[in-house]
Amino acid sequence: MGKLTETVKGTANEAIGKIKQQSNNPETRAEGRAQELKGEAQKVKGKVQGAMGDDI
Repeated sequence: MGKLTETVKGTANEAIGKIKQQSNNPETRAEGRAQELKGEAQKVKGKVQGAMGDDI
């Protein structure tokens, strides 16, 4: 997967995670925070892949 793919997936996960954090259910809020963090990590991975020429 390339830089663009990881960046798009990361942005989507961040957005979904932020929406879930608005829930009244504590489990859903925790799941949303985890999903947001996953999205942030995917975006970082995309940046690294872009810098490395998508070779990793």
